[in-house]
Amino acid sequence: MTDLTALLATAATGGDPGPFALVRREGAAHLELFTGTVRTADRLADLPLPDGPPGPRTLALVPYRQVTERGLACVDDGVPLEFLHIARHERVGLAEVLAALPDAPVRTADAGFDVTDDEYAATVGRVLAEEIGRGEGANFVIHRCLRATVQGPPLAAALAALRRLLASERGAYWTFLVHTGTRILVGASPERHVSVDDGLVMMNPISGTFRHTGAEADRAALLRFLADPKEVEELYMVLDEELKMMATVAEHGGQVVGPHLKEMSHLAHTEYLLAGRGTKDVREVLRETMFAPTVTGSPMENACRVIARHERTGRRYYAGVLALLGRDDAGRQTLDAPILIRTAEISPAGELRVPVGATLVRHSTAEGEVAETHAKAAGVLAALGLGPQAPAAGPGPAVRLADDPEVRAALAARNAPLARFWLDQRSPGADGPPGLAGLRALIVDGEDTFTGMLAHQLGALGLVVTLRPWHAAGRVDAHDLVVVGPGPGDPGSATEPKIRAMRGLLAGLLAEGRPTLAVCLGHQLLAGLLGLAPHRRHAPYQGLQREIDLFGTRRRVGFYSSFTARADADRLVTPYGPVELARDAADGAVHALRGRGFAGVQFHPESVLSPDGMAVLADLLGGLLPPRNPATAAAGRVPGRA
Repeated sequence: MTDLTALLATAATGGDPGPFALVRREGAAHLELFTGTVRTADRLADLPLPDGPPGPRTLALVPYRQVTERGLACVDDGVPLEFLHIARHERVGLAEVLAALPDAPVRTADAGFDVTDDEYAATVGRVLAEEIGRGEGANFVIHRCLRATVQGPPLAAALAALRRLLASERGAYWTFLVHTGTRILVGASPERHVSVDDGLVMMNPISGTFRHTGAEADRAALLRFLADPKEVEELYMVLDEELKMMATVAEHGGQVVGPHLKEMSHLAHTEYLLAGRGTKDVREVLRETMFAPTVTGSPMENACRVIARHERTGRRYYAGVLALLGRDDAGRQTLDAPILIRTAEISPAGELRVPVGATLVRHSTAEGEVAETHAKAAGVLAALGLGPQAPAAGPGPAVRLADDPEVRAALAARNAPLARFWLDQRSPGADGPPGLAGLRALIVDGEDTFTGMLAHQLGALGLVVTLRPWHAAGRVDAHDLVVVGPGPGDPGSATEPKIRAMRGLLAGLLAEGRPTLAVCLGHQLLAGLLGLAPHRRHAPYQGLQREIDLFGTRRRVGFYSSFTARADADRLVTPYGPVELARDAADGAVHALRGRGFAGVQFHPESVLSPDGMAVLADLLGGLLPPRNPATAAAGRVPGRA
């Protein structure tokens, strides 16, 4: 243990031992010590991953501002993409590390939030009213930062905090300290963002926090927590959002495993695991999955805009990831990347930052979200042993709550209403009627990557799918079907470029009589062209599952919308022929419509909340697309049209 001993001896005297990282991965009986040189990169693609013997190559500290690589919005604080170019890697037993780390209290002064409670509450109110209420998305995470000053040498304090985490925390995905010379990150993240090993891509959406004491009373409280509709819906929404990401990095999308209960010393979380096979470069996987919906919101592109509109400062490393890149015994690329939450950042001058966020959904209250940020900040400080009179972490429950039969049953029950398509992975073409095989579909993305999931479903029905953004839809005449997809925004806007472009695309498709399916925002725009003006719902339908009457058949489907078209009859006469409507009997909301050569649905058949989604798509496409004719297909013409 010569390297670690020398490193700690230097740190104890206030010296700089050079860049290093100490990492304990979930369940490991050892820590990994990485040493090397620290450099910076502009892009994730610039992170080095050279060939050579198996092992880790690079440990990257990926800040939130890196979302600009994807063209997403942020408050750009200029925090760099630093990485440790690993020169030496060794394993050290947990007991040895605990014996070597300093066992001393850590003191802080001048602690306080950078945003006051009143200011944060006002921001929550604005997001609920102006963003979720106006159809900009289903959920958004708004952060604030507790700031303080560490008393004494910062690195010695961070090492003492790491010891406390290793001794008392459990269930963390990574427990770590990274020292670059310009900053220290120390924490215990419960959540894997993304990993790649042996070609298997995995993500780990977590939502819901249950605070336990280790007492028997926790069992009853936990069962109430597992049955809480708000907690259930929040997990479903982040599951949908990470399935969108998996749709871009795994060849057939992600298969859902779980849910599980992740137990830590003071907290328990509900989580799913997503897995799928992929062949992308791991740096591209990292880029395409920036960043987790549990720390941003959904849909992702607009969530970043909302965060930029309402947060006063940049996020630095909060919501970013640590990313360990390497190669396995066969020379294949590997990636392991936890989310940077439950993490403190300490500067060489002793400035301490503990960022925390609250997930805002349609059920949220300003008072509740303010309280949640206080509880999260206090929990991080307590776990790290930071601050005066920080409580010691307890041993946790004597018996794992996840082993209780009723808890297991409550978790399993969460899958009962979900779409089996995502729980049972399928092969392309396995679910489609023979007449759809080989037909070509163009999906036009309205800034909601639900379209990636929709592409996998259409592929499973046998179609050959092309996906393009709304601003580059291009020619549509080479496709047998055009799907005008979902996205955030006000469908009644006369000035928003995206709305105008998608409305114009639909008008052209109707005029040509080209087979068209419109989903969510696309459906609202289609309804408007048919004479049904969209209305804002009194209460948003964000992450809501309903059973509806769909043209005489009962279907259970998932909604993500704040607007809807309404009608007072089941049939509508339009310039494009008669249109049949599937309406809500209570308020006339149009759940779906169909006419000659076109159809629209307000819900998301691709969502995990739509167990009948595949049946709905098969039925609608069967009416829109005549059976494939090889002769006309080869000529690039839509079947049945001269």
